[in-house]
Amino acid sequence: MSQSAEAPSHVLPIEAPLRLVSAESVPWDGECDVLVAGLGAAGAAAAITAREAGADVRIAERFDGGGATVKSGGIVYLGGGTRYQIEAGYADTPEAMFNYLRQECGDAVSEATLRAFCAGSSELLAWLESIGVTFQSCPQPPKTSYPKDGTYLYFSGNEAVPAYAAKAPPAPRGHRVKAPGIDSGRELYAALCRRVEALGIPIWRQTAVRRLILDADGAIIGAELARLEPGSAAQRAHRRLIRRAEALHNVLPARADRLRAQALALEQAHARPVRVRARRGVVLATGGFIFNREMVRQHAGRYLPAMRLGATGCDGSGIRLGLSVGAVAARMDRVSAWRFINPPSAWPRGIVVGPDGRRFCNEQVYGAKLGVEMVERAGGRAWLILDARLRRAALREALFGRLWFFQSVPALLLMLLAPRARSIEALARKLGLPPEPLRATVDAYNAAARGQREDEYGKSPELRAALAHAPYYAMDISAGSKTFPCPAITLGGLVVDEVSGAVLNEHRQPIAGLYAAGRTAVGIASHRYVSGLSLADCLWSGRRAGRHAAARTD
Repeated sequence: MSQSAEAPSHVLPIEAPLRLVSAESVPWDGECDVLVAGLGAAGAAAAITAREAGADVRIAERFDGGGATVKSGGIVYLGGGTRYQIEAGYADTPEAMFNYLRQECGDAVSEATLRAFCAGSSELLAWLESIGVTFQSCPQPPKTSYPKDGTYLYFSGNEAVPAYAAKAPPAPRGHRVKAPGIDSGRELYAALCRRVEALGIPIWRQTAVRRLILDADGAIIGAELARLEPGSAAQRAHRRLIRRAEALHNVLPARADRLRAQALALEQAHARPVRVRARRGVVLATGGFIFNREMVRQHAGRYLPAMRLGATGCDGSGIRLGLSVGAVAARMDRVSAWRFINPPSAWPRGIVVGPDGRRFCNEQVYGAKLGVEMVERAGGRAWLILDARLRRAALREALFGRLWFFQSVPALLLMLLAPRARSIEALARKLGLPPEPLRATVDAYNAAARGQREDEYGKSPELRAALAHAPYYAMDISAGSKTFPCPAITLGGLVVDEVSGAVLNEHRQPIAGLYAAGRTAVGIASHRYVSGLSLADCLWSGRRAGRHAAARTD
């Protein structure tokens, strides 16, 4: 699923901010207390929370809504002793959750903020259930990239990896929204939308925020929107183009980009400017920037070969709006690249090597950690080495293990098309790898699998398997693989005050009236991603921004 460098631009242009002498110096087309830009998990959470706090709220959504949330697996990272964990037999605590996440989150947020996130996990769960989101426990929660139907609680990160488990008792914290098939993300978004509508919050769809409006003191007092007239031919055509683009993106990304460019041309030709006054603040919640290839090239170019994961609106518009008024961004080089090799469960028992023929990571780690290590340490090139016995076990699981199609089909293709050889040295020559380092790597791994030494990357003994049964197979799992796409999302964004979600300027002072949430902002998930952490952060930070924007009086 390579990206076309020649695809026409579909990135929303952001205009320079409009500075007014006073809020009364120009006519407004509408006004509210809080204006929310974007209707994904973060935007919906912000709007709902602000409205529940008594604020008059409006939502401007460039497309139909949903963003990356509606395309997600609907996993919310929750813990600290949820009733679903207890029913599954796990006595998790906020302290254990914190001790684990401290290893994943690094210094993306302060210790106080991470503790608040963990301590508030049960309350976030209760809030989600109060708006109609349902979860479910299950016996023996598995470790997998995405659980089967009927399994709605699982180990969604590195909790059970020995290096992590030594610092925090493992507990399953991936709470999948209960829904059939792969519609858990869609169901989460639907529940959020139902609550938005029940609260009577107006949603202006096919409406993009093009620039922010400031007063003489530099406070954000509103925004200028570009709105396609509801019910117009341009609006209907715009909706059709984007829906088609989203449907084609995974298989024909260049064609999808051309459709997106056509949609942008419609906006530029037919959208009318609408100025909305926001008496208490504007919340930016438009997602990350993985769909803005120039921003990715500038900040995280090593991830350009990866498949863009998300939606058309993930083009950095919220980040660029913030930067236009003096905000600062951070961690823009942080990207999550997803290289999942479980299932099939036999795969992580093999080894993954880079172009030098050596391992660079424990193969049992969560797929996003493996993907990032692959890009950062191996230049995005890697091969999964199996012997005949492991390959047979993996083929059986892929064919008869009731895996999701997006798990089984790529696995089968990789295994059926993989180069093979009767010796490790011959396999190395086929791949263009140095034979001696690969031979030494396999020998060291086999010794660890037989209990003759410790595994150099700390793989659990039960996941080690000596590669001793010829022929040997090498599956190309590189970031740019077309057979086995490596999805990626961006994790950096605007720097915000960790108590309020207010956007900060270069002096680390809040920009009055401006807030950011989700992947538009630096947050809990901005160092390293595990499944469910981004959605949990979107909901948590969205509620934080909505609550503080609604309470603002200055």
